[in-house]
Amino acid sequence: MDYTATQSGFRQQPNMHMGNSSMDGTDGSQLFEDTSGVAAGPQAGYSNQQAGLQAAGFSGQSLLSDPMSNLAMAYGSSLASQGREMVDKNLDRFIPISKLKYYFAVDTVYVGKKLGLLVFPYMHENWEVSYQQDTPVAPRFDVNAPDLYIPAMAFITYILVAGLALGTQNKFSPELLGVQASSALVWLIMEVLAVLLSLYLVTVNTDLTTIDLLAFSGYKYVGMIVGVVSGLLFGRPAYYLSLLWCCAAIFVFMIRTLRLKLLSEAAAEGRQVRGSRNQLRMYLTMSIAGAQPLFMFWLTYHLIR
Repeated sequence: MDYTATQSGFRQQPNMHMGNSSMDGTDGSQLFEDTSGVAAGPQAGYSNQQAGLQAAGFSGQSLLSDPMSNLAMAYGSSLASQGREMVDKNLDRFIPISKLKYYFAVDTVYVGKKLGLLVFPYMHENWEVSYQQDTPVAPRFDVNAPDLYIPAMAFITYILVAGLALGTQNKFSPELLGVQASSALVWLIMEVLAVLLSLYLVTVNTDLTTIDLLAFSGYKYVGMIVGVVSGLLFGRPAYYLSLLWCCAAIFVFMIRTLRLKLLSEAAAEGRQVRGSRNQLRMYLTMSIAGAQPLFMFWLTYHLIR
């Protein structure tokens, strides 16, 4: 009997101890500190702070509806618009964007006719540029109008064809292709600058602009592409024959085009300009036209082996 009571008491003693421990949570014998109340403190403080701001009238909607905020936003938008107008003015002063749009106003029909005129100009009769209210019509309406689309695309295509030709010779490298592109670009710029200087020295009154000269000088890349591709496909004799044809075509094209441009003053008066002034203009026209075949051969002969 005593043993059973002792055993029963022995079994009930741990339960009493656990109950006391759970009731007295702040006892010094506790192994781990309860931090749940500490973690909830900052969140509660943040929510209380946000509620206080909203109660004080500092919500997002009140900031947007504030007159000072609206005034600042209006002032910032006006500054942005003024800065955009200033950039457009200065950019148009150095790069005439409005004029460049004219030279790229082309379509598929114009490009096809212009390429045919550059390769076979002998049967073309009317070389005058059409005007509408003292303004030349867009290139897509007049095949005689200069454009920059064909020269730009021809220049890029020439660089790609030059890379292909160098690859067939096992000489291709990005550095060499870059040298080829920069060399062609430098020669083009030097040619345009030389023509501008010649026009200034001869004192020719003409409506030719720098962009016009850039367009006319860029047309020779079409013949250069034809020559290089013919050489790659059919050998060096085909290169010489096709390049010779294209050189003659670009010579005739430049003569008939620039003759009207450089003699525009005399053509407007309906008379021929005689004397030394007329000779200088004709020599200048012949020099510009004759330089095109030289550049075409110089920039392509090393691509064909």
